[in-house]
Amino acid sequence: MQRLSVYILFMLLSWSAAVPAQPAAVPGPRLVYPSAARDAVVNDYFGTRVPAPYQWMEDLNSPVVARWVAAENALTFSYLDRNPDRGWVQRRLTQLWNYEKVSVPQLEAGKLFFDKNSGLQNQALVYEQDASGAAPRLLIDPNALSPDGSVALLDYVPSHDGRYLAYALSRGGSDWETLHVRDLADGKDLADEVRYVKFSGISWTGDNRGFFYSRYPAPPVGQAISEQVKDQAVYYHRLGTPQSADRLIYTRPDLPEWILEASVSEDGRYLFIVLVNGTSANNELYYVDLGASAHPDIGAAVQPLFTGNDAAYVPIGNLGDTLYLQTTLHAPKGKIVAFKLSDAAPAHWRTLVPQGRNVIQTALMAHHQVVVKYLVDVKSEVRLYASDGKPQGVLPLPGIGSVVSLSGRNDSPELYYGFTSYLYPLRVYRYDLATRRNAVFFTPKLTFDPARYETRQVFYRSKDGTRIPMLITARKGLKLDGANPTLLYAYGGFDISITPNFSPRVPVWLEMGGVYAVANLRGGGEYGEAWHQAGMLGRKQNVFDDFIGAARYLIREHYTSPRKLAIWGYSNGGLLVGATITQHPELFGAAYAGAGVMDMLRYQKFSGGALWAPEYGSSDDPKAFKWLIKYSPLQNLKPGVCYPPTIITTADHDDRVVPSHSYKFAASLQHDQGCANPVLIRVATKTSHNYMPTDKQIAQWSDVWAFLAHNLGMQPPAATAK
Repeated sequence: MQRLSVYILFMLLSWSAAVPAQPAAVPGPRLVYPSAARDAVVNDYFGTRVPAPYQWMEDLNSPVVARWVAAENALTFSYLDRNPDRGWVQRRLTQLWNYEKVSVPQLEAGKLFFDKNSGLQNQALVYEQDASGAAPRLLIDPNALSPDGSVALLDYVPSHDGRYLAYALSRGGSDWETLHVRDLADGKDLADEVRYVKFSGISWTGDNRGFFYSRYPAPPVGQAISEQVKDQAVYYHRLGTPQSADRLIYTRPDLPEWILEASVSEDGRYLFIVLVNGTSANNELYYVDLGASAHPDIGAAVQPLFTGNDAAYVPIGNLGDTLYLQTTLHAPKGKIVAFKLSDAAPAHWRTLVPQGRNVIQTALMAHHQVVVKYLVDVKSEVRLYASDGKPQGVLPLPGIGSVVSLSGRNDSPELYYGFTSYLYPLRVYRYDLATRRNAVFFTPKLTFDPARYETRQVFYRSKDGTRIPMLITARKGLKLDGANPTLLYAYGGFDISITPNFSPRVPVWLEMGGVYAVANLRGGGEYGEAWHQAGMLGRKQNVFDDFIGAARYLIREHYTSPRKLAIWGYSNGGLLVGATITQHPELFGAAYAGAGVMDMLRYQKFSGGALWAPEYGSSDDPKAFKWLIKYSPLQNLKPGVCYPPTIITTADHDDRVVPSHSYKFAASLQHDQGCANPVLIRVATKTSHNYMPTDKQIAQWSDVWAFLAHNLGMQPPAATAK
């Protein structure tokens, strides 16, 4: 455990002496945890012997593991059942969740396709609507497929003529998908079924007779969750034929761990194939000239465009044989270029939108214009350009927040987008690129008054002096006395930018008197590829230092105190929480780690874990092992240390971050805990990494929020407590 510097320790002690004593959660008796055998397994990494006493938990089919999970769940729910405020949290979260939600629509064949949830439905329903504004027509109700929400609808794509809808279903929300096709004329499914699809899109050919997709070989029976995935390939499925007849389009046996993504241009002329080394920000790009859209040549040759894996190359549209491309080549914050496909040499590119001060997040073509979304200090800005790069103005936004899901086509002036913030749920707008008129397509209604609260942006210095942004949401007129229960969230990885986004969880926390803070750490994409690279591979410790810096800022500026400060993160953010509490347990009053990557020495051995090696490095490499062993949460727990009250969640069908990560970390943390602070693990069933039906989401978040609130000494508002 790293120690606080003398200066910081002095500041904390002098601050705590000046702040009046605050009520804290009443400590309970030390919990008696389920027995978990510690065996003598030791792994050797280039001469360094690392004990792995819970490695047996990696066998997800083991009856012993199942019994341990059941016992842990029983302990967790027994603890939560004794929380007197848990009922209020669940009731209020249910109320706030119960509002109509509509996604940003996709325009196809003159119709809008979108999904809508009336409020508390387990999954959103898929609709189509005439663009003229007629009443929507229901296409798919995924809730009818499984009453408990265990069959998840993960994706859907209409054919270009609007006759068919290809859609992806998954058991328990697993990343493994099975594709089906529905005839929208009679609402019945065709006999077509495409299996073993994972990390794939669905892209129809212009003749509407089939689609491209990516799949893996079938996993061994019973090993679908944990089996390492390799050898993805692009196929074409023609309607009315069995999957065994699908045509292999492209494969790279020399790159078994790369992801292959295929998409057809809007005009149906070209197929673009993107090759990505796992989760790398760079990629290679290939294309196929399919010829006439009405009679595509599926067997045409795959031709290379950019094969150096030296930058991001993302097609955003085309006009004839001119391709418009978003790229980071010699532009780490992004630029937009255009070139003839027959002459793709970068020396011959036309730069339409040069790299600027702010990062280009995404871009697309609509109405023969280029629509570019920028990230300006974590806030969205959308600028419009003509096809020759001439500026056409700025998209009007209702305030400071995030633009979500830009949707448009070259053959239509209609541009749809969503806008959200920490205090306002997603509103959907329609912007006419011809008339420059903006109109509301959908506005949600909440039982929450955002006018009582505000979001402010602050900047602080990390350990090495780097300036880090953070957004803090709290009630107006907040008294900075160090007594405010505060919840700090961050992610810090994979070039992912964390921007303002509404969740019913935040108002619940605010109404209980809490402060909600989000730090934008290095490793994300908030300031471009340099910002990303500063938090990856051997520089990952910067991410943890940034997070610790955020905590110290909140304490130093008297928003909160260590015993009133909780942290949370999910997935890579779960790793962040795990590493942070092992390095500085004294800074926090509670912690929540959701589906975290906790064993950095063995993550690459399961499911899609090897895809993350470009981000983390792998313990198979002696150089990477040296930095991974220093921060891997599982290997850095120490017996006798007093860790903060911690709740861990995972899902039995999580084949993204397999649940054994959380199992091993929970067992180790319970074994090593040096005080009475509780350590709980909550394992959900029939759910996965990125999917959970609404009722289970509300139940889980109620449990987590109640756990954090109780251990920070929070109470629900008196007027609504009963």
